[in-house]
Amino acid sequence: MQIESPGTGDDTRNFAPPIAAIPEGEDVPRRDLPAESAYFLQANRNKRSITLNLKSKEGQEIVHKLIKDADVLVENYVPGKLEAFGLGYDQVRKINPKLIYCSVTGYGSTGPYASAPGYDVVIEAEAGFMHITGERDGPPVKVGVAVTDVLTGHYAHSAVLAALIKRGKTGLGSRIEASLFESQIASLVNIGANYLIGGEEATRWGTSHPSIVPYQVFPCKGGWIMVSAGNNKQWAILCGPEVFNKPEWIDDPRFNSNNQRVANRGELIPLINEVLSHHTKDEWVEKLTGKGLPFAPINNIAQTFNHPQAKARKVVEEIEHPRAGKIKLASAPVSYDGKKPKIYRAPPYLGQHTEEVLKDLGYSDAEVASLQDKKVV
Repeated sequence: MQIESPGTGDDTRNFAPPIAAIPEGEDVPRRDLPAESAYFLQANRNKRSITLNLKSKEGQEIVHKLIKDADVLVENYVPGKLEAFGLGYDQVRKINPKLIYCSVTGYGSTGPYASAPGYDVVIEAEAGFMHITGERDGPPVKVGVAVTDVLTGHYAHSAVLAALIKRGKTGLGSRIEASLFESQIASLVNIGANYLIGGEEATRWGTSHPSIVPYQVFPCKGGWIMVSAGNNKQWAILCGPEVFNKPEWIDDPRFNSNNQRVANRGELIPLINEVLSHHTKDEWVEKLTGKGLPFAPINNIAQTFNHPQAKARKVVEEIEHPRAGKIKLASAPVSYDGKKPKIYRAPPYLGQHTEEVLKDLGYSDAEVASLQDKKVV
């Protein structure tokens, strides 16, 4: 269940275009609402939406009633904000000691930046990702999706699951904190370790690798292709007659080991560029397929969703949305005992389930109408 502000809702509802267009027809609910944003739809399947004014005493009372039987509460307010509404952890655990309370913030609840707002692109800049992303001689670049938001969600999700296991053994709830800043630092992995252990500052490498050559994206006729040879066996196949047809490179002292290829990167990469320039991406895919080499064409989003492997793995699910009709969303990327979890509830329109939830809590029709009149819901 997602609690949203009356009238405006979650910010991502306004991250548009693109949108899922609303068809004509009198049976479409809430025509007063804007069209559904693709951004919101992808992130909110299997949820119910209720609208509540958390600044109001009545709104806070409704949340208290929801918390009484809740397993998990996840919030992403600036630290201290929910405490002002009577909804901080120490306040609500008195209602439900078994509650798992997960706070997702920009920088964490302590430290000099605790009150600063956290946005994916800001954290990418401040915590190292942009410094290591982009071409070697180019400016810092952000990742193409909100990767820090996604990573933090995964860390928070794992922590909640662990807390549920703990509760099953102890009967106690937990207070979980996850921040974009710390999640991104943890996700620096070997780059972070290189600095902490070896004192080595990172640089941008584009798509190439500091310790493996070739290992990067190359241009070809009408497109781009990623090609790698991580050892001498792969290098010999790549240089063989069925691929590059450059057998003389195999034993060339400049290129006959990975160390030499790394040391002579400046000579080798232009030679590979020249070879690849003679054929199209599809032709190179045909040449490289089945050779045991790591490679991939650079596909756009349409090519990705129409990839034969994507179709075989059923990465797209079509569902019926109450306002937008049939929409397609990416399916769950995991399966359980060979079965993927299904989207059993379409992403909700704003406040779609408010009345339903209030009535489940015992509110009468008259009480619901009164809450609506007072702009509580």
